[in-house]
Amino acid sequence: MSKPRIIAIIPARMASTRFPGKPLAKIAGLPMVEHVRRRALLSAVIDDAIVATCDQEIIDATRAFGGRAMMTASTHERCTDRVAEAADGEPAEIIVNVQGDEPLLRPDMLEVLVEPMLQDPGLPCANLMAEITEDEAGSPNLVKVVCDLQMHALYFSREPVPSRRKAGKLPIRWFKQLGIIAFRRDFLKIYTKLPPTPLEAIESVDMLRLVEHGYRIKMVPVEFSGLGVDTPQDLAQATELMKADPWLAHYQS
Repeated sequence: MSKPRIIAIIPARMASTRFPGKPLAKIAGLPMVEHVRRRALLSAVIDDAIVATCDQEIIDATRAFGGRAMMTASTHERCTDRVAEAADGEPAEIIVNVQGDEPLLRPDMLEVLVEPMLQDPGLPCANLMAEITEDEAGSPNLVKVVCDLQMHALYFSREPVPSRRKAGKLPIRWFKQLGIIAFRRDFLKIYTKLPPTPLEAIESVDMLRLVEHGYRIKMVPVEFSGLGVDTPQDLAQATELMKADPWLAHYQS
């Protein structure tokens, strides 16, 4: 059986309460979103990559590097809705949502992400997660996830879950979602038709809409957690880490 066509869609917008304009912030001479686009294309499973945005500045920057960019509505409150709009009409069976603030994305992570969907044609969605420290679990910038015994998501929160206080002396591990999510293209259409849900609004996490409506999300653990850039401090850290990153040499001209 031939491999299904897989496209990475990279949602990005200039407006950000914590770091306005961050998609075009420079790291090693390139805008952050351009690092993400080029690294996605290095993956063996990705056939194309599209930046989805409501900002002309991001469109212009992407196209200046020869990349594909698509203008989407400015009314989207959730990045998954932006990805779904960009995916509509694209000839692909699987759409990978790669956040535009993940400049240290490892291309091989995308191969690990889509593997469960290639093995199980009925699986609608898969999501990467990585273990974090107790200190990191306290950060509201990181979306934590807890799973059932089959590694399907039970809940997502910006609070530290599970609870250290309630665990007592029991062993406990914390995981964060990485913002790198694979969807069946047809399932994205279902997502956009689902009514927004109470927990989705409370936690400000897209994936809770699916959990609350009873859909499976397969969580796929990886050892490398990357670095989501949410603040100027994160940008400084990403810039430092990029100096020793082995993937940079594969696409930096």
